[in-house]
Amino acid sequence: MKNLLSNLKIAVPEKIYVKDPESSILGKRIIEHSIILINDIGFDSFTFKKLGEKIGSNESSIYRYFESKHKLLLYISSWYWAWVEYQLVFETHSISNDKDKLIKAIEIVCRTIKEDIIFPHINKGALNNIIINENSKSFLTKEVDQENKEGYFIIYKRIVERIKDMILNAAPNYEFASSLASTIIEGSLHQHFLKDHFASITNCNQHITPSVFFINLAINTLKL
Repeated sequence: MKNLLSNLKIAVPEKIYVKDPESSILGKRIIEHSIILINDIGFDSFTFKKLGEKIGSNESSIYRYFESKHKLLLYISSWYWAWVEYQLVFETHSISNDKDKLIKAIEIVCRTIKEDIIFPHINKGALNNIIINENSKSFLTKEVDQENKEGYFIIYKRIVERIKDMILNAAPNYEFASSLASTIIEGSLHQHFLKDHFASITNCNQHITPSVFFINLAINTLKL
């Protein structure tokens, strides 16, 4: 299993980057330290100049991989959702009961990602924080429609489709499967944010996770 995972490659839409950062040591360092830096100072304060200082490289070398910090955010966001999708497929493929499969899927997409030995240059805890705090900045732009046409969000949309299909398998007559699927995924990020910053307006806490809430919501909504 360890050998299988060591050969795993997370595929990100090619139009997002100029040069694949996974193809070189410098590219991997750009991803590694951009995740750490964005997590530390926030995306708004993040610049390629600051990143270059962190990795001891010219700012121009970073532009050989990404044409803007927006594209870099799109890359790490896409990487995150591709990693979630891999876990979603891997951990649900052997579950035959439709209700159990949906419950497991919701648990996966809503949970906090833990550190592991796979892709050691990716700090998954820091990346998880970035997605909770900054993910909406990857698509709340004037260019979102064009970027959507070019496939920048295909992985994220694919996860929504997978959850939608599981909802329909468990409850074939439910009319709002896509809306529920996207609400679970986006809502989990919002609940994680509220739990960390506005605890008085959410029931999620150290004991009640967003997964627990959205599993409860789905079961009661779908009458499973």
